[in-house]
Amino acid sequence: MAVSPLGATVFHPTWSPDELLERKGSRTVSVVIPALNEQDTVAGVVASVRGLLGGLVDELLVVDSGSIDRTVADARAAGATVYTREEALPGVRPRPGKGEVLWRSLAVARGDLIVFVDSDLVAPSPLFVPSLLAPLLADDELCLVKGFYRRPLAGSGPGGLGGGRVTELLARPLLTALVPDLADLIQPLGGEYAATREFLTAIPFAPGYGVEIGIVLDAWKRRGARAIGQVDLGIRVHRNRPTHELAAMSRQVVATLLARLGIPDSGVALRQYLPHGSRWLTTDTDLDLHDRPAMATLIDVLATADGAVPPEIGVH
Repeated sequence: MAVSPLGATVFHPTWSPDELLERKGSRTVSVVIPALNEQDTVAGVVASVRGLLGGLVDELLVVDSGSIDRTVADARAAGATVYTREEALPGVRPRPGKGEVLWRSLAVARGDLIVFVDSDLVAPSPLFVPSLLAPLLADDELCLVKGFYRRPLAGSGPGGLGGGRVTELLARPLLTALVPDLADLIQPLGGEYAATREFLTAIPFAPGYGVEIGIVLDAWKRRGARAIGQVDLGIRVHRNRPTHELAAMSRQVVATLLARLGIPDSGVALRQYLPHGSRWLTTDTDLDLHDRPAMATLIDVLATADGAVPPEIGVH
């Protein structure tokens, strides 16, 4: 059996809270939960992390991407510190999408280690965050640890499969073909992962749903596969999206993957044909090819410009 070039794959995490606290030492940990209209689940996600505050976790943030429901109020009531995307980085015109809110979170998250957890999870385990941190705390060569899990589709039961369709049908086959060093990465697009602040603030952030594949490929390009680990989180249940939404997500993932590998993308939006009664409706999904700059660079610029935002950052 070939040996994986990845830094670590942990199928059965074994650690104790005291061991993790000892390894943590003087380092600080931020947990960031990006959110957009997740009033049904965000409080439960916050609650799954809240018990770690004051010990393994130093701050628990929800960064909101423009919710129009109770997400912000529910997250705050559940015990998180909440920022809107505008509050996280005032003066920079916001763009839509997940990549934007994760990028902006780096302006307010202060931890040396940062853990991202999606806000649409249903009853997530309180062990998610400790399990993601454990490899980073044990191995200084790692800069990124991805979670992997069984992903049942709604209605298939906790032991079912079928979730992660973009991962299984698009991302992993493409990585195997184009970046075989990452062929063993089980959930390259998963929203639960931990990384060093030093690494995250040094890389550009891809827009929308391209952000996760962009982070993975930047870790590989800058540090090599040895700097990427992965850990089994058990079962991940979340809101499953219809196929046409997954297709739009896939288009952005492909664009980011190609850009990171220096392969030209056509830039053409994905056109979809959706049945509507006896007719077909056509929809074009916008494609964004503009990365946000490395946050470390932006912070340096703002510090030397008395808070003025360069036009090229605020306009694109």
